[in-house]
Amino acid sequence: MVGKIFIGTGGWTFEPWRGVHYPPGLAQKSELKFMSETTTSLEINGTYYSGFKPETWMKWRDETPDGFVFAVKASRFCTNRKILAEGGESVGRFLDQGLTALGDKLGPINWQFMATKKFDPVDFEGFLKLLPQEKDGVRLRHALEVRNPTFDTPQFHDLAAKYGAAIIYAVDDEAPEWPRIDQPTADFSYARLMSSREDEPAGMTSKELEAIVDQTRGRAERGDVFAYFIAGAKVRNPAAAQALIKKLG
Repeated sequence: MVGKIFIGTGGWTFEPWRGVHYPPGLAQKSELKFMSETTTSLEINGTYYSGFKPETWMKWRDETPDGFVFAVKASRFCTNRKILAEGGESVGRFLDQGLTALGDKLGPINWQFMATKKFDPVDFEGFLKLLPQEKDGVRLRHALEVRNPTFDTPQFHDLAAKYGAAIIYAVDDEAPEWPRIDQPTADFSYARLMSSREDEPAGMTSKELEAIVDQTRGRAERGDVFAYFIAGAKVRNPAAAQALIKKLG
């Protein structure tokens, strides 16, 4: 069975998008609604720095159309620590803030690790044991964004597969040392595309986007796919997301 494909950007609040992606005069409070009608998913980045009230999660849920999905970046207090397996309290606090109010609009949770964090199989498995598979009756899908080359090993791939966690395929031309791991370790895939350029109206050339189309369709053969244009020439990312959605049909 072919999975669903969700395409979007990192966040929806960015001043340079006003008058470029957002129509002139669009009220800021209407930007999420507008973005959710021109993409199919968004990655919430603000949760990396702070928590939000349940009312905020419900507001985001109600302002977006049926079938729309949010990915959520986990709190840095969970992942930026010396011993990951000791982060149970932080993981609990992050999951308890109200994100399950999104219901079926809750997509994957991105657990992002700093480039200085090296792979320690014992500690990392201890961390994975802290991640529940559901909360409040809502399925939790976990994705791991690792940035240190030590993670590019079958031992890490097998560990992620053991716990059903996806390994995020992160591409940043300015960070060639990051491992680009494309392994089927879960029943969904997650890509963060950080190579858009300002000199391209759609962020990338048609040929470059076609390559992403092929990758995305291939991943969809094994489950849902979540892909986000983030960083790079951020001003072009909404156009890149829309162009990819159009090419995917």
